[in-house]
Amino acid sequence: MKPFLPTLALGALLTTLAGPSLAQKQTPLERGKYLMDSIVACGNCHLQRGAQGEPLFDKGLSGGMVFDEPPFKAYAANITPDAATGIGKWTDAQLAKAIREGVRPDKSIIGPPMPIEFYRHLSDADLAAIIAYLRAQPAVANAVPKSKYNIPSPPSYGPAVKNVKAPPATDKLKYGEYLAQIGHCMECHTPRDDKGAPKTKQLGAGGMAFKGPWGESVSRNLTPHESGLKNWTDAQIAKAIREGVDRDGKPYKPPMAFAFYKNINDADMAALIAYLRSLKPQAWAAKS
Repeated sequence: MKPFLPTLALGALLTTLAGPSLAQKQTPLERGKYLMDSIVACGNCHLQRGAQGEPLFDKGLSGGMVFDEPPFKAYAANITPDAATGIGKWTDAQLAKAIREGVRPDKSIIGPPMPIEFYRHLSDADLAAIIAYLRAQPAVANAVPKSKYNIPSPPSYGPAVKNVKAPPATDKLKYGEYLAQIGHCMECHTPRDDKGAPKTKQLGAGGMAFKGPWGESVSRNLTPHESGLKNWTDAQIAKAIREGVDRDGKPYKPPMAFAFYKNINDADMAALIAYLRSLKPQAWAAKS
């Protein structure tokens, strides 16, 4: 079976948090820490990487990871509070607009692979929590090269996003969909057309290839199809997401954010799996 993956991330904290039902009892910083160390996993892209693609935790979220694809050569931004090379001079409102709408303070548009289409679903509360977490990180000076694109940037990703509320955790299916959106799972697990646009009619069918120091990995089918997760138990799916191993114990390759996803709490994992079970069954989209 081909390797498993959605986009990139890491961490190892807050494994003892209860479920999302307790999110209201957390401070914004605690909630932000949980999200960043688990499902949202920004560090999977924004941590610096070593020669073999290994995350350099001591450098924090100071960016520099390169995404060298035919449409672009992009570098993950420094999102530490460094004033000169990071986000230290950005206001909370500017950060919110950059994360959820893809617009920098200078009005320029943030290009791929930043999954703005998915981050537009971030609730106001969770967005504020992530910003609180970013503010609390140590400032790290790291000047990141400017990304270069061979494709035009969109004029925008849509109208301004305001007043977004997460579904209640008691609505397991809707909350699982929300988690999949802010975790941008379908960013990697949905096939793309020749122009790089996701084939929304094949949501979750996998098939995207990712090349790196690890070789090549191909995103697997997350739908309840025979070539996907139909015959997997919930425990097997949870183990694959958290530990990065197939049902037979075979390890998956990057860029799946296993080091972060291992911190997804049980209630969130159950909701996420319920959502995956609800997807329309699709044949695996990987090319032979």
